[in-house]
Amino acid sequence: MKLVECVPNFSEGRNKGKISAITKEIESTPRVKLLDVDPGESTNRTVVTFIGSPEGVKEAAFKAIKKAAEVIDMSKHQGAHSRIGATDVCPFVPVSGVTMEECVQMANELGERVAKELGIPIYLYEAAAKKPERRNIALIRTGEYEGLPEKLKDPEWAPDYGEPVFNPKTGATVIGAREFLIAYNINLNTRDRKLAHEIALNLRERGRAKRDKEGKIIRDAEGKAIKKAGKFKEVKAVGWYIEDYGIAQISINFTNYKVSPPHLVFDKARKEAGKLGLRVTGSELVGLIPKEALIMAGRHYLEKQNRSSGVPEEELISTAVISLGLNDVAPFEAEKKIIEYQFQETSNSLLHYNLREFANELSVDSPAPGGGSTAALCGALSASLCSMVSNLTVGKKEYEKVQKDVKDFAVDAQVLKDEFLRSVDLDTQAFNKLMGAFKMKKKTEEEKKEREQAIEEATKEATLVPFEVLKKSVQTLKLAKKVALKGNKNSLSDAGVAGLAAQTAAEGAYYNIKINLPNIQDKKFKSKVTKEASSLKNEAVRLGEEIRDIMQKELK
Repeated sequence: MKLVECVPNFSEGRNKGKISAITKEIESTPRVKLLDVDPGESTNRTVVTFIGSPEGVKEAAFKAIKKAAEVIDMSKHQGAHSRIGATDVCPFVPVSGVTMEECVQMANELGERVAKELGIPIYLYEAAAKKPERRNIALIRTGEYEGLPEKLKDPEWAPDYGEPVFNPKTGATVIGAREFLIAYNINLNTRDRKLAHEIALNLRERGRAKRDKEGKIIRDAEGKAIKKAGKFKEVKAVGWYIEDYGIAQISINFTNYKVSPPHLVFDKARKEAGKLGLRVTGSELVGLIPKEALIMAGRHYLEKQNRSSGVPEEELISTAVISLGLNDVAPFEAEKKIIEYQFQETSNSLLHYNLREFANELSVDSPAPGGGSTAALCGALSASLCSMVSNLTVGKKEYEKVQKDVKDFAVDAQVLKDEFLRSVDLDTQAFNKLMGAFKMKKKTEEEKKEREQAIEEATKEATLVPFEVLKKSVQTLKLAKKVALKGNKNSLSDAGVAGLAAQTAAEGAYYNIKINLPNIQDKKFKSKVTKEASSLKNEAVRLGEEIRDIMQKELK
């Protein structure tokens, strides 16, 4: 699932009507979900958080910025927080299935549109910055709204999009792309804030001031304290005491969890606490967390236990929660804390059916779900069998030489399984979208053109879903072959069935591609998909034969 988070900050935190007018624009946008609205009285600023598909989020952001420009008058604004515009900042954050580069592109596209259609000067920051000095939003905000007229006169501070003309009502807006920020606290068996802060100094990137043998801070020629860097990059941390819990905590912000993940910082905190005679009792997540961060933690702790980390997502998350002690001060509810789970599949997802319900739905006279969803399901079953055989090989002495390989196989298989399962729904959704396009009005010439374009795009989508299934099926066949050669021989027949199921998935997906291609008008698209699909199908057949040869040779 392609999922992007957006966290715009609006320069209004007191007038509930104005805040509601802005957030309604977000809520009314398809494929978007509003997660949080956090107004501040003293800052006169509201932080809004929403997630959704890239296109949905980009459209919602534009609508919100437009509404903010209508209801907020910056010439009358006062607040404690630094700001330069009605929509002060609007970052895009990749959550799943989306790269930082794609979020940078979104920032550029939104910035260009806002400048062109709304006449608001746009600065790009963080990963989207066009100049190194503009990565830091604090520098862009220097002088704030009041200093913006003079700033725009300086060629060095010409906006990235729009004219360098001061708009007194809206000010300027900073748009960008950044990594997900995780707010996280580590709990200690002490009330002493100083001890918690001592550990924080060792963990955080900024570290601490260097001291001489007498304990005095060492300073440079300008009198500034010389710093000794801490252990983890992209980590900010302090120690504090929480009266509600009656304990001290290490309060941490992860500005890029992919560089320094929570589980590694947690492990290091435990060691540092031990040096001070303390014990880490658990941890607490403040706000939301990307699923990947917990998946990484689950795999880390299973590997430390010398167990296979090629297990279902639910097991990895459970392992992470237990290992990090996330239930220590309050129950950890994954469905509320994991950001992807805020944007789950619709209630009519085929994945919610049991086996009989799915077979029943498949058997009636509705055309979807059909062969495409069934092909994807075959792929998921194949990947599941690959994982099973791999996990049955882990820890077996007679397979000591292939332990690393089979552990990797299990992880790869679980990833493929989840991708196939997603395609079970995607195929049916694509078919229903195509049927919806055929039902569009066609009375006027304009309606006919819109209908034709919708049919073309929907047919392409209905082709690309099985095309992705075909590609994944070839990957799964390669994996099934490796599992057959290196996996537990007592489960060789299971590896063989994995091969058969993957080939069925491949050829089934190929049939679904072929039936859609004649209806596509785009010759370049049709030619490219035809050529690649044919090559992939032939490779699938070849791999299937190779796995059957292994079965015939070994199963005597």
